[in-house]
Amino acid sequence: MVAYVIAQVEVVDDAGYEEYRQKIAGTIAAYGGRSIVRGGVTEVLEGQAPGQWVVLEFPSMERLKAWYASPEYRPLRAVRARTATSLLVAADGV
Repeated sequence: MVAYVIAQVEVVDDAGYEEYRQKIAGTIAAYGGRSIVRGGVTEVLEGQAPGQWVVLEFPSMERLKAWYASPEYRPLRAVRARTATSLLVAADGV
């Protein structure tokens, strides 16, 4: 069953975040994932939602968790933590 990362990201250091932007796609692809939503224009229909939204699809929750814990992604997590505030959620697809 596919699994998704749903993330809300508010970049606070655009120049510092550039390293993350440039390297993230390769780490996702290496674990069979792909971007469904990444940046782009959003419209809030209800509530408040600062920043941008990201939705990533992986072939399974196991592959998603392997990507999240991977040595390729770990240093990028540190970059994201330093340059943005974010919320990441893993969810099974239907």
